[in-house]
Amino acid sequence: MADQPNTTENSASTWGASQVYVMAALCFALGILIGYLLHSPATSAATVSAVSGPQMQAPANMPPGMPQQMPTPEQMKQMADKTAAPLLQQLQSDPKNAELLMQVAYVYKAAHQFKEAASYFDRSLQIDPKNVAARTEMASCLYYTGDVDKAIAQLQQSLKYDPKHAGTLFNLGMIRWKGKSDAQGAIAAWEKLLTLYPNYERKAVVQQLITEAKQHDRTVVANAPRARADSQ
Repeated sequence: MADQPNTTENSASTWGASQVYVMAALCFALGILIGYLLHSPATSAATVSAVSGPQMQAPANMPPGMPQQMPTPEQMKQMADKTAAPLLQQLQSDPKNAELLMQVAYVYKAAHQFKEAASYFDRSLQIDPKNVAARTEMASCLYYTGDVDKAIAQLQQSLKYDPKHAGTLFNLGMIRWKGKSDAQGAIAAWEKLLTLYPNYERKAVVQQLITEAKQHDRTVVANAPRARADSQ
């Protein structure tokens, strides 16, 4: 899913200091890095990395009341609701603010509340349909909710607006492979990505993914005659 770092940076600059701090603390508590696949447009590439464990401790400067260990899904929802509350209050007087809707969506995505996040990305896109970063983010949320077909449809729509959007191409490959077992479709997306951006920052990662997808595809083809023979 080139990136559009200014989108997120500009969003963050409109937040109050306390909101930004709580968001950072929330992301730490999740133990995640919001990257490609499914990722935030502020980052440059790679799959989401999970960093979890029962012994994970919060940093010394964590605000009072923040959890000291990995929170439960219910706690994460409560944290997201609390963080989003000031933004939602602003939306009451400015409901057509696409940027504000995206800020809310990012809060819920960071808290793994993907259904809520997708709904706010969708509302933002109804106002600004050409925002490919938001559409790519919504696709990742749809993927996590299990709606693979709609996720792919959103990525394909994103490419209509920007056929060279690196994040969209990366995520399209990931979702085709992981969500549909479509190695050929994944390879096509990733090879197009590297053709467009031969100096892509995470080129080695994409090349490794292509190698793995090709190996998987060869294995499937090699096993197909055996499977047919066994069924007869």
